[in-house]
Amino acid sequence: MIDFKNKTLFKLKQESNEKGYESVSELLVENEQLVASFVSMRDRVVFTNKRIISINVQGFTGAKIDYTSIPYSKIQLFSVETAGTIDLDSELDIWLSSIGKIRFELTGNTDIRKVAKIIGEYVL
Repeated sequence: MIDFKNKTLFKLKQESNEKGYESVSELLVENEQLVASFVSMRDRVVFTNKRIISINVQGFTGAKIDYTSIPYSKIQLFSVETAGTIDLDSELDIWLSSIGKIRFELTGNTDIRKVAKIIGEYVL
């Protein structure tokens, strides 16, 4: 689950869509397609054409998994920040009604503009 007190997911790196699909295939609704997937240790964030799904693997064995779904229709504002020379991470901030801001920190080699385009296609 996204920790709505901390509201940050750290050091996500892009992975193949096939890996992301394996994690969420049972959750996808009709005509929902995966468009990008990112992983951080055991946790994962998957972007589909309908929502963002945060996957939080919990506990020592990883048997317990929390899925948090963020429909694009609930995003009020989003912002991306590219990696720099000293700050090597890219950042995606999204603001949700009644929750506030959530930050995703992605590795510097992530094409953050592509992520912004994905969100823009479904939010705007």
